[in-house]
Amino acid sequence: LQSAWAVTTVSPTYAQEIRTPEFGMGLDGLINRRAPDLHGIVNGIDDDVWNPASDKHLAATYGADALGKRATNRAALEERFGLEHDDTPLFCVVSRLTWQKGMDLLVENADALVAMGARLAVLGAGDSGLEGQLLAAAARHRGRIGVVVGYDEALSHLMQGGADAILIPSRFEPCGLTQLYGLRYGCVPVVARTGGLADTVIDANEAALSSGVATGFQFSPVDEPSLQNALQRAAALYAQPAQWSRMQANGMSADVAWERSAQHYADLYRSVKGQ
Repeated sequence: LQSAWAVTTVSPTYAQEIRTPEFGMGLDGLINRRAPDLHGIVNGIDDDVWNPASDKHLAATYGADALGKRATNRAALEERFGLEHDDTPLFCVVSRLTWQKGMDLLVENADALVAMGARLAVLGAGDSGLEGQLLAAAARHRGRIGVVVGYDEALSHLMQGGADAILIPSRFEPCGLTQLYGLRYGCVPVVARTGGLADTVIDANEAALSSGVATGFQFSPVDEPSLQNALQRAAALYAQPAQWSRMQANGMSADVAWERSAQHYADLYRSVKGQ
């Protein structure tokens, strides 16, 4: 870091966060000295692999002009997780089950989520205590919460293609890819306002909704009440189908592929080479 001609990290917000003691992990002093040479370039995704129009892991493929086809994936997802078939919002989580990912906050909100009429599907593995707490929540709320412990690439695609929203309550997240998959698949991201999550999701506040540009929900601080408020906001907007569909379409039209980010890297490398 001290001798490099340029320093990069994977999102503009994270580039600023690592200049603070909270996120700098002891390197914030050095990073601040290199601040003029610090660049945050957001990640992209493989939009051939993650393409709802051709994804072989889905029960039904679709595009932004045929969101109704997501219902087939939703039904398959409900079946896989043993969830009741109804019209209530279906949230999903695809994550490592760790403190960093905010999974303890999910545990704390599980009962409240069910109480507001929503359902939850969780796929992941990690801390055994969190795994156990989530499985206990599923046992308390059979048909409303389903949990699969482990890693399943095909299932993660189906969850993006069938759930209404994906929860990402990370305490820190340099960039994150899960929310980018969610945008691409019309699975509305509900994210903590940190790192790349803050850079890639446009919060559905009044101004963004009025302007027709919202793509998801952000919350801060990263704590249990804030997450619960975000869940309530999402459930309330889900009850407005026209607004929800508009938000899904906005996300699906967002540029989340690698081309633009790759161009930023190429431009930076050319500038360094010219020194």
